[in-house]
Amino acid sequence: MRWAALGVVYVVWGSTYVGIKFSIETMPPLLSAGTRFLAAGLVLALVLGLGRRLRMTWPQFRTAALLGLLLPACGNGLVVVAEQSVPSGLAALLVASLPLYVVLFRRIGGERPPRVTYVGVVVGLVGLAVLLLHDVGGSSWWGPWVVLLAAFSWAFGSYLNGRLPTADPFAMSAVEMLVGGGVMSVVGLVAGERFTVSEVSTTSWLAWGYLVVFGSLLAFSSYAYALGQLPVSTVATYAYVNPVIAVLLGVWLAGEHFSAWQLGGGLLVVVAVVLVVRAERKCRTEVGVSELCRR
Repeated sequence: MRWAALGVVYVVWGSTYVGIKFSIETMPPLLSAGTRFLAAGLVLALVLGLGRRLRMTWPQFRTAALLGLLLPACGNGLVVVAEQSVPSGLAALLVASLPLYVVLFRRIGGERPPRVTYVGVVVGLVGLAVLLLHDVGGSSWWGPWVVLLAAFSWAFGSYLNGRLPTADPFAMSAVEMLVGGGVMSVVGLVAGERFTVSEVSTTSWLAWGYLVVFGSLLAFSSYAYALGQLPVSTVATYAYVNPVIAVLLGVWLAGEHFSAWQLGGGLLVVVAVVLVVRAERKCRTEVGVSELCRR
């Protein structure tokens, strides 16, 4: 189940970058993202409420609210803002810096990940560098930096997830999406964004609906579940796979460019995923949570 959840995150979130690009063609960025998470959060909360699973203590609610700010609001919201000028494929490639942040946080927290984890991160970054040296399209000077800030926020939230009081992962997801969606909607309104239904194209509506059902309800909930079942470094490897899917879909659906160099970089990214996942699984299954993983 946990590996199936991670598989959903691998595949579906790779497609959301293109979905975001299409949704903000005729929708304001923050309001499109905010209403997307609000809609998904309300549906999930309703389902959980009917099953009496939407229960948590005050400390657990504070954790969910904090993660809602770090993950949907900052992590996703900043990417949506950046995609106004950054190609969807490039945005996904920049988010691939996430595992580097996670390893940095683990080191600061006193952990010592297996050496192969570091090798995997390095290989992934080399693949990222190859991809970035052959940009998939022009972007503004500020766009890529905003995406990197989004990756930092998402990595920090993922790191904190296993170190703060948590409840049922789906209940946590519902609160996180509601908080994140609410924050983005309020910020969008304060920034002057307005949502005119008649001006939204059919393509944007379809993309928005896809992001609600698959990107938020399915994939975000799967991500929350995977974080509770797998090492954060293993879950973070989705940032290596998503760019490959995003670039391919960007070429196919959005007319973005893809070269043989990018194919090589994508293959390095896949190798990095294999290295990190194998290292973390070996650390947990062969020696448990050993001193090597703790220190």
